[in-house]
Amino acid sequence: MSHTPRVRPTRGSLVAASTAGILAIAMALTGCNSKTESSSGSYGFPQVAQDDKATITVWVDADRSTAVDAFKKAHPDVSLKVETYDGSSNGSNSFRTKMQLFDRANSGWPDVVFSTQNNDAAWASQQSNGKPAFAAVLDQGLVPRDVLDKFTKGALDPCTVDGKVYCLRNDLAQVVLWYNKKLLDGFGYALPTSWEEYQALGERVAREHPGYLVGTVGDPWTPEVFFWGSKCQANGITGPKSVTVNTTSTECKRAATLIDTLVKNRTAPNISVFTPEFVKTYANKVLLMPGPAWYAGAIFNNPQSLNVPAGQLGVAAPLPWRGEDPVTGNVGGGTWFVSSHSKNLKAAEKFVEFVTTADDYQVKVAPGYPAYAPAAEKWIKKQESSGYYATDLKAITEAGTKIWNGWGSGVFSQEAIWAKTMTPAIASGKSVADLLPEWQTAIKNQAQVNGYTVK
Repeated sequence: MSHTPRVRPTRGSLVAASTAGILAIAMALTGCNSKTESSSGSYGFPQVAQDDKATITVWVDADRSTAVDAFKKAHPDVSLKVETYDGSSNGSNSFRTKMQLFDRANSGWPDVVFSTQNNDAAWASQQSNGKPAFAAVLDQGLVPRDVLDKFTKGALDPCTVDGKVYCLRNDLAQVVLWYNKKLLDGFGYALPTSWEEYQALGERVAREHPGYLVGTVGDPWTPEVFFWGSKCQANGITGPKSVTVNTTSTECKRAATLIDTLVKNRTAPNISVFTPEFVKTYANKVLLMPGPAWYAGAIFNNPQSLNVPAGQLGVAAPLPWRGEDPVTGNVGGGTWFVSSHSKNLKAAEKFVEFVTTADDYQVKVAPGYPAYAPAAEKWIKKQESSGYYATDLKAITEAGTKIWNGWGSGVFSQEAIWAKTMTPAIASGKSVADLLPEWQTAIKNQAQVNGYTVK
């Protein structure tokens, strides 16, 4: 499939073409030039004049620098300018803020952007200040259909707005149950098979082995681990500008009670896993931890973090609530966008397709579970062959298809709301169950600020 925009003759050549023969010659000459224009939007959006030799500017966070290196090695013919930014981490919203500035200046947009957030398609797919949407439509011919179809089922849902795909997922961040098999066996504990059993084990650990952990609640993605996995409708995005928020349901209350119990008995402290305090205090004391797939490399098998020795770390499938099928939340994962303003869509598409699907990055280098299914299968085999894990990793693959679709991807950041509203309140000793109405109000207010109709 060709990725070159359909050639449209310039206005000057049309004026000069007084006969069919002259018109044919003019069109042929235009087609020989590397610069083309397709304002009619052959890919489903208006395009600027194209130049397939133009340098593309790529924005990445520091962790994605290896993706750029892999692409450069595979495609030395593509001219890149690379800029590093925070990736909108923890809901900083820097990606959106910077694009709004470029919209006002009518220039400066990068060709490709990586974001750690899954809610950026909600705004990047919409016009801003009278300017075209930043994100290029990817599923109308720009990215081959056979590539899109091989992403894990549901992986592109956060990228899809009104039936069109506006980004490609880098990796999935499905929540699984990580555990230290050596510690669990040594204490004589059975692996919990439900959230109820998990809570009961946390209460037992508090009595019998104080100081050991079964989880943490100090990071802004805490609701994505516990509430999303409980089917709490705190973030029910039902349309481009509509959301249902109900944090007082049974599903929300049970997750809140679980957190309150474990915070009170100190088996799930209100502390971030990425702080020196966490590593110093809890190295060798993490018995269990529900968390995303990327915890493996970021926390457990990381000399700068917990540095769990080989042969101890196991992984189990997402926990269900008793009598229900298991579902899981999703903690980040990352997304790649192509700019609709790009003057070299061909190169921009080549870049995002490579970094999301190529074995040279996704299998050989990437730390997280690839969203692209063929790469994910190979990634799992590579991880298992390392000899590091105490179990196989099939639970990660299974969890990838169990992400609950009742938690949407709106413009506003749930992580930012939680960090501002709930984390300080928990630190002050307040009950999460008691704070549920306050959390609901905070979500409602933030959604309305962003133009949402809230039910």
